Amino acid sequence: MLKTEGKTDTPLRGDYSAMRADYTIEQGWEKYTDEEHALWRQLYERQTALLPRYAAPEYLECLGRLNAADGIPDFRRATEVVHKATGWELVAVPGLIDENAFFTHLSERRFPVTNWLRTPEEMDYLVEPDVFHDFFGHVPLLIHPVFADYMQAYGKGGLRAMKLGTMENLTRLYWYMVEFGLLNTKDGLKAYGAGILSSAGETVYCIESPEPNRIGFDLERVMRTKYRIDDYQETYFVLESYEQLFDATSQDFGPIYERLRGLPDFAATEVLPDDKVYTRGTGRKRAA
Repeated sequence: MLKTEGKTDTPLRGDYSAMRADYTIEQGWEKYTDEEHALWRQLYERQTALLPRYAAPEYLECLGRLNAADGIPDFRRATEVVHKATGWELVAVPGLIDENAFFTHLSERRFPVTNWLRTPEEMDYLVEPDVFHDFFGHVPLLIHPVFADYMQAYGKGGLRAMKLGTMENLTRLYWYMVEFGLLNTKDGLKAYGAGILSSAGETVYCIESPEPNRIGFDLERVMRTKYRIDDYQETYFVLESYEQLFDATSQDFGPIYERLRGLPDFAATEVLPDDKVYTRGTGRKRAA
């Protein structure tokens, strides 16, 4: 996972000692314990019980094709499914990785997946993304052709943004549309973002709670909007289709970066007069 995705002041969790130059490692599937496989099943069962009500149908269909219910998946076997569908492969990494390495992997249709699993005490909150977040949250939609192409384009865009010094704008796009995106379907709003669908609490919150704003996707609006990493989101952006995201981001971002340079950011709680508002939130209720 990208380091800017989940900034933390704590030491990185994974074992980086056997890391290759591109940050990849061996998954070490044979080393997972029975207890870890059991915890995976517990996490999987808890999340899949929520998915029919809250998850986007495309995500549900793709997750089913991965057959990952019985224990921590072997990335080699999962890659066979994903590669056959869209040409992507999974590579194991020890955790959060360098921006350049992350974008290079995406640009070459390789998705970095953390190889360690949280502890039972971390069922509901985790500082860094683990294998459950990365695999359960991100990997299914790599089977979807449009979203898979978007992820590769995002990787190529990230390499360019690093050279232009515009990473903050692009990181917001990943945060809001890959980690915490919603989709407008014939059955109402559904979640497809990895950060939502790997969290039992936020899976329900993003759809049911009156607190957050739910606003129609607009590329530059998203790229100017701040976010929080230590709480549920205060605004979710809604796609009408995955094609909408791909089409909006297939253009040259150079002129967009120039327009955004020097413009003020929007607060995560802000609703603008020209926003397409699905629901205007009441705001998070915080302890005094």
